[in-house]
Amino acid sequence: MAAKKILFLTGDFAEDYETMVPFQALQAVGHRVDAVCPGKRAGERIKTAIHDFEGDQTYSEKPGHQFTLNATFDEIELAHYDALAIAGGRAPEYLRLNQKVLDVVRHFASSGKPVAAICHAAQLLAAADVIRGKRISAYPACAPEVRLAGGEYAEIAIDAAHTDANFVTAPAWPAHPEWLRQFLVLLGTRIEL
Repeated sequence: MAAKKILFLTGDFAEDYETMVPFQALQAVGHRVDAVCPGKRAGERIKTAIHDFEGDQTYSEKPGHQFTLNATFDEIELAHYDALAIAGGRAPEYLRLNQKVLDVVRHFASSGKPVAAICHAAQLLAAADVIRGKRISAYPACAPEVRLAGGEYAEIAIDAAHTDANFVTAPAWPAHPEWLRQFLVLLGTRIEL
């Protein structure tokens, strides 16, 4: 397996686990992962948030870790990347207002390169208008946005993931094992034990 170069899009108040775990796991299997945030440079940090399911009507939020970016958003060359991964949490809510971010999402979607989106990352997919006719999972509160963007909302278990063409999506961080497994399949990653 040739290592892939993955663009990892995150931002302030992205979900901590949805930032840390995929960033580290994808590197652990040999891929190069460039974590970027609009308006920030390599070496700068973002604040993350820990979202938990504690029996309330929605998730709770607590301060997460400081996450250090290892690439600069304004310097990325999209043609040099094999795939896109997008963290969830609150970051997609404001990242979807950035035209260059939407252009990045459109590039990967239209080129057929793998796109892994978890939780609220579906807000970026919807805003970029790339999920029309696709079956997409997301945090349940994002279901209306998926539908309004012409997608079919995949109502799956919180620890499940769904692949449709070049998109692999999941509801939240409890789905990491399945979401990452399906993303690795799209990447052509083979792990031998």
